[in-house]
Amino acid sequence: MAQMARACFTLVVFLCCTVLAAQPGAETRYYQHVFFDNAAPQPVYFFSHAAQAEPSTIESMDGRLPIETGVFHTPPNALRLTWQSMPHGSWEAEIHRYEFPNRQPEMVGDALSFWIYSPEGVKADELPEIVLSDAADGLRVASYPGTFTVTEPLGKFVVGDLAAATWVRVLIHVKDLKTASIYPFHPEFLTSVVFHQGKADGAKHTLIVDDVKLVGAAGKSADASPATPLPAPQNLKATGYERHIQLQWGGEPQNELDAVLVLRSVDGGAFMPIGIQRPGVGMYVDFIGKPDARAEYKIQFLGETENKSQLSNAVSTATHAMSDDELLTMLEEGAFNYFWQGGGPNSGMARENIPGDERIVATGASGFGIEALCVGVERKFITREEGLARMEKVLNFLERAPKYHGAWSHYMDDQTAETMPVFGMLDNGGDLVETSFLMQGLLTARQYFKNDGARGEAIYRRITKLWEGVEWEWYRDNATDDFLYWHWSPEWGFMIHHPLIGYNETLPVYLLAIASPTHPVPASMYYSGWASQSERAQHYREGWSEQSEGDHYANGHTYNGIKLDVGVGSGGPLFFTHYPFLAFDPHALHDRYTDSYFENSRKIALINRAWCIENPKHYKGYGANAWGLTAGSGPFDYSASAPDKLNDQGTIVLTGALSSFPYTPKESMEAFKHFYRELGGELWTVYGPADNYNETVGWVSTHSMGLNQSTITVMIENYRTGLLWKNFMSNPEVAPMLKKLDEATHAAK
Repeated sequence: MAQMARACFTLVVFLCCTVLAAQPGAETRYYQHVFFDNAAPQPVYFFSHAAQAEPSTIESMDGRLPIETGVFHTPPNALRLTWQSMPHGSWEAEIHRYEFPNRQPEMVGDALSFWIYSPEGVKADELPEIVLSDAADGLRVASYPGTFTVTEPLGKFVVGDLAAATWVRVLIHVKDLKTASIYPFHPEFLTSVVFHQGKADGAKHTLIVDDVKLVGAAGKSADASPATPLPAPQNLKATGYERHIQLQWGGEPQNELDAVLVLRSVDGGAFMPIGIQRPGVGMYVDFIGKPDARAEYKIQFLGETENKSQLSNAVSTATHAMSDDELLTMLEEGAFNYFWQGGGPNSGMARENIPGDERIVATGASGFGIEALCVGVERKFITREEGLARMEKVLNFLERAPKYHGAWSHYMDDQTAETMPVFGMLDNGGDLVETSFLMQGLLTARQYFKNDGARGEAIYRRITKLWEGVEWEWYRDNATDDFLYWHWSPEWGFMIHHPLIGYNETLPVYLLAIASPTHPVPASMYYSGWASQSERAQHYREGWSEQSEGDHYANGHTYNGIKLDVGVGSGGPLFFTHYPFLAFDPHALHDRYTDSYFENSRKIALINRAWCIENPKHYKGYGANAWGLTAGSGPFDYSASAPDKLNDQGTIVLTGALSSFPYTPKESMEAFKHFYRELGGELWTVYGPADNYNETVGWVSTHSMGLNQSTITVMIENYRTGLLWKNFMSNPEVAPMLKKLDEATHAAK
């Protein structure tokens, strides 16, 4: 439910087009062209499909194409097609577009470019045939089935036979292709490149395919400038950790860069290519897999017109054994990099996801990121000067961003600060839940930086003004309503009319609304709204959970031997125990239903882990050190996974266990060591742990998510020192709020 609006809106969803896009950044330009470059380190490529009609065959595993690691055009891998075409049979192999949340649907280019390689060689007339298809969802019309082109022999686009062990580039001018469907083919929404049976020669063939992208008619990226010398990479640095080495560099050209090539030398050997990085990231992780391993590195810039820079100077470092405390610092810093290195360049805010639409910065995730900023300063990941400067940039942005009775929208444009209605036309106003997440971060920073001289005093005043400007009572709809509501729009009013009813992540709204010095709501609304016993609240809880246990807020049932005081069903996704308590100390909260929300959260985490140990749905990879069911965008799109048969889809979201450190330190550390030491080659990224994975379907997330990365840094620090809890709870408005809540609790009894 952190983004419960996704499930609750019954809207026609439009991609945000109300704000004019600025010149796209390097990452956006990259994914306007790249269809496939490299696959996650798995046996098969998730975004593929293979099928056969005997007696013909196509090599596959679970209906997907195998990944080739021995031969590639760009490291570290490519895709392998191994087929045998027989009379009266058929086969097909589809490569689907690499997907991640908030990827802009349009691609740019006049020609489809890809590279092919055959170990033994293939005659031109023995190559497969090829079909392209576009995207129904890309065109945003539900009834549109997608279209496909007329089948063409691949040999038509290859000059002569394919020589053995030789990379050959294929260039297909897509606008010249004719549709074989009932509608025109739209190459800008290219979704699938389909190879299928051609000549039934009965022979077994192998074709390696790599670097599939849309380019200009001349064979380069459509928006690439003329070939110019690329500057050499600058300031390459290498840092060794226990099982991986992280590279960082500068000096990337702004517009001409296609990718960054990474080369490694081991034991004084030759430098060999090991991977590429997309533009704009400036970091690369080489997961060595063991301590006490030394390596040397160089990098090279690759241009959009096949030009290359000189190699950088070489740097070397080694992995080394690390204590548990050092591992936690490494984990905190890795996840912190999402906000610090990946934040919006104009706003300083957190992006919704990376990679993704570079315009979109997220209000709630930015609140979490501000809390992580305090950790970054305290742990000396950055200097205090850098922390103050980032805080000032964020405040500059928030002060000019549109506010709706003091509340910000869910998403804003990094450059213009305008509202971005990502969830549809009704989502063009204030989002009180996201505002509460942001305000927790701001109030934490208000206390953390307040003693930093004149700059700290100014930050304190500016945050106070924003805090006092939020009209919490406005979101009550009317003076007698029992509930606060999630959204309000100047155009649509309370059309969405989504009441905030617990138990879930929306708790901070009621706590902050009661605490507000300028626009408070009565403390009694904690019981009439958040912990409501009304029929409406009961139906609401049953509606999203599809179960009756906990439908009256209190629970009292036992799950895997653990009795749960508060929570719907077996507790729901783990972020219910994270988002409300990143800043607010759960030790300090109790009500008529539980004596301690810290203990209640601990029980929810233990129930979650126990479910994964029991694993009643028999998913691959679950266990005592592999748990964490919570929200994320996984193989089945966005979902809020939970420990019950309805909501468990086999996807482990790493923040689930890692952000539960305050509640389950021993169990969370076991999970972290498993994720890092045993699965780190797949799960460790430039932003720390990957978002999620699903071993049953062979999925590793293709993105990182702001809501999940920052919580890891924050909750681990709360476990280690209580830094964020101490600073937030020291705000002068918190103690009076708790007193009012105690009075309301006694009155409710």
